[in-house]
Amino acid sequence: MLTHTIQADFISGMEFKTNVNDHTLTLDLSSEDGGANHGPRPKLLMLSALAGCTGLDVVSLLNKMKAPFKNFSIQVSAMLTDEHPKIYKDVHIVYYIHVSKEDQSKVEKAVNLSQEKYCGVSAMFKAFATLSYKIEFR
Repeated sequence: MLTHTIQADFISGMEFKTNVNDHTLTLDLSSEDGGANHGPRPKLLMLSALAGCTGLDVVSLLNKMKAPFKNFSIQVSAMLTDEHPKIYKDVHIVYYIHVSKEDQSKVEKAVNLSQEKYCGVSAMFKAFATLSYKIEFR
């Protein structure tokens, strides 16, 4: 079984730095929340991880299906609970993509495979939130 391990080092104020796959990542809070705004907030990084995970799946699958695409982007919106600890409860993903009409079914298949089989981040989100998604063809 594979284990992932990272270390986050306190810098000052509310700032932490961590190294992920040889990339330095700074985490911080906004100035309104006592930070210096030197980096993204941890919860928003979870949404970035979700978009990245499913996006990489879709690109890989479309490449294997020989379905050319362009202008591909993913928007993730999530609603937080009101009570502490504030966690995401409703998460919605919109896939925006330009493909030919005949390849739209391949996009649908790739997105469904990502969401139902391959994307581990989506699976983790589904353990604590309602996750929905749709595709917008451009």
